[in-house]
Amino acid sequence: MQRVYNFSPGPAVLPLSVLEEAQRDLLALPGLGVSVLEIGHRTKWFEKILATASANLRALLSIPDNYKIVFLQGGSRLQFSMVPMNLLHAPESSADYIVTGTWGQTAAQEAQRAGATSIAYTAKATNFDRLPSERDLKLNPEAAYVHFTSNETIQGVQFLEEPAVGKVPLVCDASSDFLCRPLPIERYGLLYACAQKNAGPAGVTIAVIRDDVLAQCTDEVPTMLSYRQYVEHDSLLNTPPVFAVYIVMLVTRWLADEVGGLARMRTLNEQKAKLLYDAIDSSEGFYKGHARPDCRSLMNVTYRLPNDDVETKFLAAAQDRGLHYLKGHRSVGGIRASIYNAMPLAGAEALAQFMDEFRKRA
Repeated sequence: MQRVYNFSPGPAVLPLSVLEEAQRDLLALPGLGVSVLEIGHRTKWFEKILATASANLRALLSIPDNYKIVFLQGGSRLQFSMVPMNLLHAPESSADYIVTGTWGQTAAQEAQRAGATSIAYTAKATNFDRLPSERDLKLNPEAAYVHFTSNETIQGVQFLEEPAVGKVPLVCDASSDFLCRPLPIERYGLLYACAQKNAGPAGVTIAVIRDDVLAQCTDEVPTMLSYRQYVEHDSLLNTPPVFAVYIVMLVTRWLADEVGGLARMRTLNEQKAKLLYDAIDSSEGFYKGHARPDCRSLMNVTYRLPNDDVETKFLAAAQDRGLHYLKGHRSVGGIRASIYNAMPLAGAEALAQFMDEFRKRA
């Protein structure tokens, strides 16, 4: 079977060894005789999977004991509502939102439904091609929290350092760069990520929440929207997405055992991104990056070609070469190459080589 290079922004490429193990055991788990798609969530087998996935995440990110890890459903879009519903409840409280792309903007809009919010920064005027400097941020030192999106998949901008927010809890949507590099987790009050970029398949969302932030959560929310309830029930408040959690366990094990940890993963991601950005920068204007060079993402490389006709030819020729799902989002246009953790270096090399060849014959 011939596998293509999958540059989809998500659901995204998964490690080949993870897919092979899941395939091998899909019909019947060793010693159990039933499929992972059939296993009960109250079984000792799944309790072990859940515990192992949590332990793997804690080890990879060096998460200390004063943080809880929970597995939820609903993707980041549900988190856009859960965060303010849990944290933005005190009278006169408000939250600050740093808006650097489509998903940060959507998060801020959803939060307005739950309480008072303020836009501490937005790059909308420049079509989200940049990140703020510290002096650009208009932060409220009394805010309930500050929310930011660490990587914007559509525009291809990424925070490689956390914004300075003082003592206010920092809340992060890390969906599209989760586990791509080490993090100073102590800088975060709450970090959440849907899995289908770097951590697993669609259907499960991971949240890491510090104890003091958890203590601020209100009980006056529906049970299924309460972080406290998920923590108290060890992510078993309802039937969790068993198969998705199982794949997260396999992916996190792959990161530790085959990749060698997140520092090594960061190095590999930097190598992949450099190949593509070098192809853009050396093209004498044929390829034009969307994001400013100092704000470029390691995960989503976004760029334009001279015109729509050339872009159409580029996409068709790329697919003929086994380079798939490169079309950019309609709000930005152009090309978007998503090079998440499981994209092999050979995939980035193949795309960079194709870009050079296509430019020369265009």
